Amino acid sequence: MDALSERLLGEIVKIPLIDPHTHIDPHRPAARDLDDLLGYHYYTELAHSAGMDPTPLRSDVPAEERVRAIARFLPALENTWQYSWLLEIARDFFGFQGERIDETNVDQVLRLAEQRLGAESWAGEVFYRSNLEKVFLTNDFDDPLEGFDTDRYVPCLRTDDLVFRLGTAAVLERLRQATRCDVGNAGSLRGALEALFQRFVEKGARACAVSLPPDFAPQPVSVPAADPLIRRLLSGSRLAAHEELTVSCFVFWQVAELCREHGLPFDLMIGVHRNVYPGGVHQGRDLFNRLTSLHQFRALFNAFPEVTFPVSVLASDSNQELVAYSWIFPNVVPLGHWWYSNVPAYIEADARARLQAVPRTKQIGYYSDAYKLEFVLPKFNMYRQALARILAQDFVAGRRWSEEKAVDLARDVLRRNVERVFFQGQRVAQA
Repeated sequence: MDALSERLLGEIVKIPLIDPHTHIDPHRPAARDLDDLLGYHYYTELAHSAGMDPTPLRSDVPAEERVRAIARFLPALENTWQYSWLLEIARDFFGFQGERIDETNVDQVLRLAEQRLGAESWAGEVFYRSNLEKVFLTNDFDDPLEGFDTDRYVPCLRTDDLVFRLGTAAVLERLRQATRCDVGNAGSLRGALEALFQRFVEKGARACAVSLPPDFAPQPVSVPAADPLIRRLLSGSRLAAHEELTVSCFVFWQVAELCREHGLPFDLMIGVHRNVYPGGVHQGRDLFNRLTSLHQFRALFNAFPEVTFPVSVLASDSNQELVAYSWIFPNVVPLGHWWYSNVPAYIEADARARLQAVPRTKQIGYYSDAYKLEFVLPKFNMYRQALARILAQDFVAGRRWSEEKAVDLARDVLRRNVERVFFQGQRVAQA
């Protein structure tokens, strides 16, 4: 990085973080061992892509054997940015001083990690070192939301099962157990959804979220139209594909209405094709296509102007459309850089377009999508480096902004807009 970018980065890293989307388990937020870190799907799927036999990844294989098996393939991955996250964790959190991690020294990293990760205070230390204040969770609808600090680990209601798998016996039973509602028709289903929202809001939830397939186009469905289908579905009858889609649209629309009633943003994670590669490792089977369009969501965005929709797209070439919808619709907000767009080449191009075209007060720059706390710092650092370069080139050098003004823009996209969108503009007290 040039000197100007380095100076901006030095100020940007001082901004305390609220991570608005993770998959962290609040009961076990930090890694227990190196196996927890190398088990992150990026490493298992990249190692598999590089030729690794997935057999050693089975749960019945001892943890250290799994680590050593993946380590043999790390040299093939050292060009990737995902590998740099691992190296940064080893250096910044464990005190590793080597240039690379491979099968010759992975036992050393195992021992270094073991010394740190066993401490009871480790999760708090990771928060402190990462300049991190809160992380948003991804909670199943029947999560009891007990046994953790909901101020630090912020609940978020994930609704995929309700929208797309309501007809399975397991999901229906979970819904009945979670709400104590006897769900049998459209009306009682609405009551159960209301009970879920009420419980989540009382526990401090700040968002609702759903992951959507590329061909889903939500439309309003009336109770009279949905009721006979829902009765059949809940009685165990099999519906035709178009009937299942009608039920999904009904549930989805009900969720959007409840977001409006309870003042929750509705995160849309758009474009995932599940199980494209059935032979892949766990979480390494899903991909995207280029047929998804936000045009499919025009009815939703128009029907709910009071609901904020933070939107993530999988493909970088969907970013221009996201920029345009965020430019036009007040309730559409670009949210982070998701999954296959989460490398610097795509982040920098996508973030540059957003900063050039979308109001500064409605951009949420980044979320880690992390499964363990240790990944928050290196992933945010990747984004912050890209952001510093954009601000240096486009705003300070290109538009003659002061460095202070550029850093203030960074505060919007990294901090203030998270407060605006998810905390109704309330300034969250900094620790």
